Amino acid sequence: MDGNGRWARQKGLERVEGHKSGVESVRSAVEYAVEKGVKFLSLFAFSEENWKRPESEVFVLMELMVSAIINEIPEFNKNNIRFKVIGDRSRLPAKLQDKISEAERETYNNSVLTVVIFLSYSGKWDIITAAEKYHNYLSSNSGELSAQEKNELFSSFLSTSEIPDPDLLIRTSGEQRISNYMLWQCAYTEFYFTEVLWPDFRKIHFQAALDAYSQRERRFGKTGEQINKTSGSYEK
Repeated sequence: MDGNGRWARQKGLERVEGHKSGVESVRSAVEYAVEKGVKFLSLFAFSEENWKRPESEVFVLMELMVSAIINEIPEFNKNNIRFKVIGDRSRLPAKLQDKISEAERETYNNSVLTVVIFLSYSGKWDIITAAEKYHNYLSSNSGELSAQEKNELFSSFLSTSEIPDPDLLIRTSGEQRISNYMLWQCAYTEFYFTEVLWPDFRKIHFQAALDAYSQRERRFGKTGEQINKTSGSYEK
């Protein structure tokens, strides 16, 4: 969700106003995901690198996240949406940690859509943490594993083990990189880049990304002849 700061600068506003407007785009994306039958919507809200930003901006972002959770969770429950946060929570303010835990408990049994917020997250951190767990497991367990078993075992130690790998990654504001986001999990993800700044991202832009995705042939290393083409369903 990129471009909040540039959006604000273009309008002569403080950066925080861009972040506030970005919350409206999140609400729009969640609503449209439900409409289209998407089962998992992941939002990269705050990276490990974002802690390097000015302290005043980080503080505002944390406060904004707390208020957004408080305001949106009743709607999530109303619409049967589950809320989940992935990342290094130890660095988050205690108040925010408490609100996250409370929201996750309250929405745990909801099943229409799972909204995953990546907060204080780093793909490298995720891989390193999983590698340590993988090493400890192999050190205390004997037996040979196949390549597929090793892959599945390692994936089970990632922080994203409870959600599927992403089918489609949308990045706004013209940036064309994944910036330390789900590095392992995006091995076969389809990428879609748009010039639209995140605060301006609405359903029409979401649909454009879904339309582009539906035209992709996902081969996963196989030949086109080996893949049975589908209708491009968004329900993955």
